[in-house]
Amino acid sequence: MIPVFGVRGADLRNSFDEGRPLHLHEAIDIAAPVGTPVVAAVDGRLVKLFTSVQGGLTVYEFDLQGRYAYYYAHLDRYADGVIEGMQLKRGQLIGYVGISGNSPKGAPHLHFAIFRLGPEQHWWKGEAVNPFAALRDGETAAVPLVPGLASPALKR
Repeated sequence: MIPVFGVRGADLRNSFDEGRPLHLHEAIDIAAPVGTPVVAAVDGRLVKLFTSVQGGLTVYEFDLQGRYAYYYAHLDRYADGVIEGMQLKRGQLIGYVGISGNSPKGAPHLHFAIFRLGPEQHWWKGEAVNPFAALRDGETAAVPLVPGLASPALKR
């Protein structure tokens, strides 16, 4: 699932192999206005909420099998009730697009990366996997799931 509310596959641009100062990007940037809902791309478990100089407010999610880590960065804020260790459903609201970390201030976006985890399952490292093809053909997040409500709802 495309992890930004209302973004379609045709709206995406493959920035995975672009150069950044001293490294490759190894992610895609999904442009959207500040405050746009960010949702879990897959069913999984939220393993780490983290604030870093580069990524700003971030979420690390592992898939249910613990093979892949999904990294959501430059968030404006986390969704209410989001905590480490919680189970996530695909489409569940986890945060909001922002410009935290080293994101250009005039270009709000979600920095989205996927990493194939090693046997030690460290949330901070893995082999980068380009998410572009899967997201380009993926489902658009129409209405984020909000835990505790009987049906999906948009919460801003």
